[in-house]
This record gives sequence, C-alpha cells and structure tokens, in this order.
Amino acid sequence: MPAVQLLLLLLLACLVWGVGARTAQFRKANDRSGRCQYTFSVASPNESSCLEQGQAMSAIQDLQRDSSEQRAALESTKARLSSLEALLHRLTLGQAAMPWDTQEGLQRELELAYSHLVRDKSALEEEKRRLEAENGDLARRLESSSEEVASLRRGLCPQARSTSEDVPPGSKEVSKWNLENVDFQELKSELTEMPASRILKESPSGQPRSEEGGTGCGELIWVGEPVTLRTAETLTGKYGVWMRDPQAAYPYTQETTWRIDTVGTDIRQVFEYDLISQFLQGYPSKVHVLPRPLESTGAVVYQGSLYFQGAESRTVIRYELHTETLKAEKEIPGAGYHGQFPYSWGGYTDIDLAVDETGLWVIYSTEAAKGAIVLSKLNPENLELEQTWETNIRKQSVANAFVICSTLYTISSYSLPDATVNFAYDTSTGSSKALMVPFKNRYKYSSMIDYNPLEKKLFAWDNFNMVTYDIRLSQV
Repeated sequence: MPAVQLLLLLLLACLVWGVGARTAQFRKANDRSGRCQYTFSVASPNESSCLEQGQAMSAIQDLQRDSSEQRAALESTKARLSSLEALLHRLTLGQAAMPWDTQEGLQRELELAYSHLVRDKSALEEEKRRLEAENGDLARRLESSSEEVASLRRGLCPQARSTSEDVPPGSKEVSKWNLENVDFQELKSELTEMPASRILKESPSGQPRSEEGGTGCGELIWVGEPVTLRTAETLTGKYGVWMRDPQAAYPYTQETTWRIDTVGTDIRQVFEYDLISQFLQGYPSKVHVLPRPLESTGAVVYQGSLYFQGAESRTVIRYELHTETLKAEKEIPGAGYHGQFPYSWGGYTDIDLAVDETGLWVIYSTEAAKGAIVLSKLNPENLELEQTWETNIRKQSVANAFVICSTLYTISSYSLPDATVNFAYDTSTGSSKALMVPFKNRYKYSSMIDYNPLEKKLFAWDNFNMVTYDIRLSQV
C-alpha cells in the first residue's frame, strides 16, 4: 500500500476511534444501496442549574434545546466524516492515474478536515464533562429544595431572628432576616414596588429617561434592549468574555477590543482587534497566548492589563497586554473556586472581576460567608485587597453580577427571556435592596455581563452572541 494511502487510512481510523470512544456511541454500516452510513448516539446534556423544585420543567426545556444544538453539531460532524470517506475512496480508486500535485491537494484537504473535527470533538468533550458536574449539583439542589417544600407544607416556616441587634455597615444582614433562603429573596424581589419618584418618563424620542434626565452616578433604573454585535463561529464560543478598556493605555485605543472563548480545558488564547470593524468582521489583529490558562468568564481589561482568574485556583492574575508579561498575581483569601460558589448558570464563575468609575473589583464568595457574595476593591497595580464588603445576597441564587458607581447589581436569571436586575448592594451604606429592572436574555444563555464605565453600557455574552445594553441611571 502506498505511504500516502496508508497515512490517510490511519488518520480516518484514529478519527473514528476518537469520536466513537470518547464523545458518543459511533456505528458504521452499509445501507440497502451499499452506501456507507455513520450513526451517532449522544447522551442529552444538562446545562441547567435549578435552585427550586418548581424550576425543574424549565431545566428540562433547556436540556431539550441544548440537546437539539448538540444533535445539529454532530450531524455536521457526520457530514464531514462522509466527506472524508469520499476523499479516501477517490484516492483509493484513482491514485495511480492522479498527478502528484492532485494527490497532495487531496491529502491537505483531508488533514484540514480532520483537524477541524478533532478541535470540535475536544470542545464537545469539555462541554460534556462540565454538564455532568453541573448535573450532580442540580440533583443535590433539587433534593434540598424538596426538603424545604416539605417543611413549609408541614407549617415549619423559618422564624426571623431578633431585630434588636445592631448591624454595622458591611456586615452580613442575612443572619438577621434569614435571607440565605432563595425563596425569600425571590419573593421579596417580586413584592418590592418602585417608588413613584423613580418611575421612568418617556423622552421625546421615546427612550426612557430618569426623572431629571440624568446619567450620572445614581441608581440603575433602566436597561435597554440587547444589541447584537457578532456571533461566535465555533462550538468553543458558546460562552466567553469580551471587553474594551475604559482607561485605554498606549498603544491601545478606546476601539481596541479583546475576546476570549472559554469553552475548553486549557484556555490561553486572547483575540485582539485594533478596530471595532475588525471585531465585527471577526478578523483579529493579534492573538495573545497566555503563559497561564484562565478559568471562568470573569476577565476584564483595565489600564492596559488583562485581569483574570488562574485555572483551578483562587489566584487573580494581571497580564500586561503590550509587553505580554505577567505583572502581578494575588490569591483571594478563602475564595471559592472551580465550581464551589459559581453563579447559577455554572461555568466555574466563582471569581468574577469587574470595573466601574472608581476602579477594579472582584466578586466572589467564601466558606465563612456561607455562599453570600463578597465584594472587594483591588489595587490594579499589585492586586492587594483595599476594602471588602460581605453582602446578604446568595451568589448561587443569581445569574451574574456587575458594579456601577460602587454599587453591586445582580441578574435574576441567565435563561429566562424576561429576567430582571433584582438586587443592589450599596457599598457606601453597606445595605442591599431588591429591584425589578427588566433585563432581556434574548438568546437565553447569558454567561457574562460586565459594565463599561466609559461607554456607559453593559457588555454581555449570550449563547454564542456578543451583545450590548444601553443603561440609564437616576440623577443624584
């Protein structure tokens, strides 16, 4: 057998074995007409992170949608395999009569198709592992929720503790009102009414504005409809993070955009786009390869540096983009990591970095806080913690969080089309309040939501799509 034909057969055999053995059940057989057919059987993924028994049906619907997406991806893979079979057949029958350059072209085509399939297979395997881990967590939460419902039906409602205790600013008020209970948080959010003084009026253009028309450092009172800028091209872009620097440093500008696809086990690539037009068209100016892999969708760019969480660690890292060097790293004391205290959607979002008008922040939780959100202000040069607040908002009960004007805001759901900005924690007073500001998850899987203080917009990554939201703040 000629060497090139043997190489092609080995590549096809490795591909069939890798796909069949690790990502799905794979069968090959001839149909009635004698044509080669490939068949895949794939387990339905679980991407939900239900918190209550009543949300089980929503989780099942999410699984059905995601299963359809995976099935479509595997159908595409099957089509590529058929193409490889056809190429191999052409080589086998016509190799002797083919010019050498034609044989080389077919070989390159086959190798390229094979490399694409291996990349997609790796992404699917990582997604499957993550979903299996979240499935276990979902089962535990459902069991806990069932026990709470059973207790409530027996009339064993949790009793509020004494309200006579003095609670200093920044302390954990959750012990006072038992707000760790997710049902209580959501009920409070539903019953809270917006004060009349903050009701939005319509501007002449039809766009909401605050009572006094201000956009300064007041309270968040309105989030606009999502505007889709671009869609990721591959499976690795189901969720990720994209950002611009609100305090751009030379040689970067306010247009420079960075993007990271966060599906995978060894995430190191950071795509850089000099112009917004390049970002919209998908043509990066440069690709950074990080010396340390990152985890989560919590990365930000600030003053010329990329700040991110190191994979499987509670360490925050500062990477200077222009010089491509690590400038600082700091372990966040007691912070949960790698799935201990993530947002409700999962994704190892235990440590989330944020930027606002006042600087750099980190959002996380600890064992001592019992899962409540902890917010710390970071020194952007050396990553030292300058000040820390422990909130009364349970981190796993919210879908995401961001900081505007030193106030922490949270999102109620990552998948419901009509979600809300449901809580705000003011660091100046050390107190939280429930909100009901509408927020749209257009593509029903928001994995990243950050605030850009320069553009006064929210940046988000929603199920392969990179979107922005206009916002409105009340007048101070």
